[in-house]
Amino acid sequence: MGQGGRTRGLARGSRFLFSLGEELGIQDTTKRVRVNRQIRISPVRVIGSDGSQLGILEVDSALRMAEDQGLDLVEVAATARPPVVRIMDYGKYKFEMAKQARLAKKKQHVIELKEVKYRPGIDDHDFDTKTRHARRFLEEKNKVKVTMMFRGRQVAHPELGQAVLERVATALADIGKIESAGRLEGKSMTMILAPK
Repeated sequence: MGQGGRTRGLARGSRFLFSLGEELGIQDTTKRVRVNRQIRISPVRVIGSDGSQLGILEVDSALRMAEDQGLDLVEVAATARPPVVRIMDYGKYKFEMAKQARLAKKKQHVIELKEVKYRPGIDDHDFDTKTRHARRFLEEKNKVKVTMMFRGRQVAHPELGQAVLERVATALADIGKIESAGRLEGKSMTMILAPK
């Protein structure tokens, strides 16, 4: 019977709703899964454990069928009229859903914003090194925030910093595009590059 039996015991004593999303660590809490005695709406369309259509039945008779097979009655489509329920092992179902969520999380790539800092009077070697770092970040599909830092009176000549930012954008034009152009904020000028 597995975890399904434990679920049945909890359901009889309370109106506790399992939130599959919360158990899996998924933020979407709109998806609520009702199991066994939590299913209140009757009649329901029943799908057997083998995937066959068993027809539209009262909840009590569908629940008896599930208990006879040692399985659970799980609501799979609450918004349908009548609601669709399936006879299955709920513990195994939760495990499979958790496994799918882990695989989906593993496949997704979170885009990070990496920062590379320059100065208006930067030497060629330093410029090449920092630009190489920015290129690597863009190749990893991350966004790059290019920051031009001014010291003292350098702020009076923002065109020097703008020239360096344009030089960076030109050097990385094959792999990145300008998402937001360079703008002066206090003693720094920032530009954001996104991967193509």
